[in-house]
Amino acid sequence: MMAEWMQKPLPVGVDRFEKIIQSGFYYLDKTDFIQQLLASAGEVNLFTRPRRFGKTLMMSMLKAFFEIGSDPKLFAGLKAAENHELCAKHQGRYPVIFLSLKSVGGKTYAEALRRLTELLSVEAQRLSYLLSSEKVAPKDKERLMRLIDADTDEILLQFSLPAIMRMLHAHHEKPVILLIDEYDVPLDKSSQSGYYDSMVEFLRTFFGEAFKTNPDLYFAVVTGCLRISKESIFTGVNNLKADGISDKRFDEFFGFTDTDVRKILADYGLSHAYPQMREWYDGYRFGDTSVYCPWDVVNHCDKLLADPKARPQAYWNNTSSNDLVKRFIDKADGTTRSDIERLIAGETIEHRLVENLTYAELDERIDHLWSVLYLTGYLTLDQHGKPAHPGFACFVIPNREVREIFIEKIQKWFEEKVENSAETLRTLYQALENGAAEEAEKIIRLQLRTTISYYDQYEGFYHGFLLGLLKGNPEWIVLSNREAGMGRSDIQIEREDLETGIIIEIKHAGKEVSLDKISDQALAQITAKGYADSLVDDVETIWGYGITFAEKRCCVRARRLK
Repeated sequence: MMAEWMQKPLPVGVDRFEKIIQSGFYYLDKTDFIQQLLASAGEVNLFTRPRRFGKTLMMSMLKAFFEIGSDPKLFAGLKAAENHELCAKHQGRYPVIFLSLKSVGGKTYAEALRRLTELLSVEAQRLSYLLSSEKVAPKDKERLMRLIDADTDEILLQFSLPAIMRMLHAHHEKPVILLIDEYDVPLDKSSQSGYYDSMVEFLRTFFGEAFKTNPDLYFAVVTGCLRISKESIFTGVNNLKADGISDKRFDEFFGFTDTDVRKILADYGLSHAYPQMREWYDGYRFGDTSVYCPWDVVNHCDKLLADPKARPQAYWNNTSSNDLVKRFIDKADGTTRSDIERLIAGETIEHRLVENLTYAELDERIDHLWSVLYLTGYLTLDQHGKPAHPGFACFVIPNREVREIFIEKIQKWFEEKVENSAETLRTLYQALENGAAEEAEKIIRLQLRTTISYYDQYEGFYHGFLLGLLKGNPEWIVLSNREAGMGRSDIQIEREDLETGIIIEIKHAGKEVSLDKISDQALAQITAKGYADSLVDDVETIWGYGITFAEKRCCVRARRLK
């Protein structure tokens, strides 16, 4: 039997609590979040979840509950309203600032600041009643007027939040609740456009002045996708309490639980679609709870109401850019591709999990790919997996939708990467066959910058790294640690047509050592120990190479041996 909810439209694309309630949209009650937040919150609370998991709606709900002058009828019939003590003490009692930084970005630092100026100008206009308050200092009124007119400089912007909070506190005689949504978007956009350091410096002051030892702050809630390390923009903010997707305290509030989904489907007469919904959109692990992506559930229910035969789609994938993930795929190597293929096949992979990153650190190690994929919703933790190493985690693809994304998007990016790098590798092979040491060094340096970590500082790693590059030539026979002369050559190569042979001796050096000197010594070792002896009678031209590595640097020296 159809429930009364069938009369309510589904809130597709609506993330404002007030609009959902006033316009009669379907709302799945999450208002008991308020009580739990107050019971266990810190002064500054950071919640990180993937996009489209209800962060903005939750922030909007907090504003509607706490803000002075808000309508208590918005919560009629909801869980928060049942807690009379909570409502009497907190509902409609505080001045609230709610800012979403999702639009703060651009190709330049100046453009990003202009967008932030516009955002703060809108908020200042909303609070223009403070201009007539006798409790607000004249100097602060001047600052507010400049914000309203968007007549600001960088310094005024950096200190704008504490100034507004000071005015609100003075006027209402109540400390301020500060809500910042999508706090990490400016960092993401700045890292892609080349002004990351400037944005970090700005936000360090912008957030720091608002959060740390601020007598005008009651509490703050901050949301985003990545948990940016405290050392990046929250330096000195000792009152920060972070809650990410591995934490258990608020695990059922962001996203839909299985009980939530069953209720929605029953309310709309769609219970028959439960197996399909679970296969496609369940599987994320937040703390100890398995959750669905709300965006997917609402969109697919809406499709099913219009067409009972509608097939599931990757709704989540089409909501925003995948640039951050693509950026990592562009750096990936053959091992990473193998792991992706294992994931698509339904297997579990084990890698280090780093939940506190800076955007500057994202480029340091390809290993960070897995943490970013996890934090942004492309992977989840295998609840049955037991990692073999401390600090590692067992990752799996959460559901059918994300598996489709991997197949359609990520494999395509891998294919593009292979096509692009194939030409580069052909150039490397030609350089080595022709004794072009400088060209070979240039290409190897490029591969070093995009594939390895500064921590991989031992000769065996560089041996494997170089071997991996060279084995891609189908016209070469590549041998490792081949007995020759009076020892073993690191790498021996011969063309199948016997036109060219190559002997490579690999060395690893410290930071302060002259790489070219060690490469010359490697060449001398090739000659002294006769590593080319096995090729002399069969191959027309033989080149010897001494290659020395130090972190992400290398030096290639060549000598014609025959």
